[in-house]
Amino acid sequence: MERHEFGVAVRQLRENTPPAAVGLPVGRRRTQGLRREELGELAGMSADYVRRLEQGRSHPSAGVVNAIARALRIGRADYERLCALAGYAAADGQVPTDLGPGAMRLLERFTDTPMFVSDAAMNLVAVNSAFLALRHWDLTGDPWEWNIAWRTFCDPFTGFKQSVDDATDHEAILAAQLRSTLLRYPADASLAALVDEMRSRSRLFDALWRTPRPVAAYESSAAFIHPDAGAVTLVGSLLAIPGDDLTALMLTAAPGSADAARLAEIIGAGGEPAIVKVGQSGPG
Repeated sequence: MERHEFGVAVRQLRENTPPAAVGLPVGRRRTQGLRREELGELAGMSADYVRRLEQGRSHPSAGVVNAIARALRIGRADYERLCALAGYAAADGQVPTDLGPGAMRLLERFTDTPMFVSDAAMNLVAVNSAFLALRHWDLTGDPWEWNIAWRTFCDPFTGFKQSVDDATDHEAILAAQLRSTLLRYPADASLAALVDEMRSRSRLFDALWRTPRPVAAYESSAAFIHPDAGAVTLVGSLLAIPGDDLTALMLTAAPGSADAARLAEIIGAGGEPAIVKVGQSGPG
């Protein structure tokens, strides 16, 4: 089954890779993406071998997986997936943190919507100025002060309030995300240390880790307490950015509501739109 799924994944990646993205001339083509011959030439293997791989009739070595990944110039998440389907651990097994072009486009195009981008370990990678304008993310000096899960379970925000139901959904999402990430990146020592520390510090997180709750929807509502404007209720919706294994969260208010008007005032007072890269030591 894994061999068949690996072949399907390779074929999909090949067919969805524009020739120009790997340095090949576009010209007039009858097929979508790359031909098997082109992938074979780029990866240093025959077109017949590529066909056998895609049909699940040949098992790839780790070197073949790496050669295909380099030839197609795929992102970290797709590389991890190919490795898993072929039965190999990825080269380093570290959670990727690079802010790719897809994430940048989201941040650039939704300047009036509070948004952040996080890696698979729930560390914030970048935020827009609309998100910072909410002024709820206080810095504590803790090594994991920019980690969403850590701040939720071990170091809660004072300016962030949720109902019991919304908090339950939010907690289930975070625990499920971290569990999935640790399975994909078992060699990431920082991630393992974060999970261990959270399980030691939070009984709730430890219980969710041992007995996960089902995740019904990847969104929840919360009241953000702005120090000057007061409370504004927003719904956070998660958007996956698969190629880079990143996640974007967008915060929106109900159209035409008092919260929407208050949010517009908060963002308007925040100054010019900007994208800020963040990390363990704060904005930089």
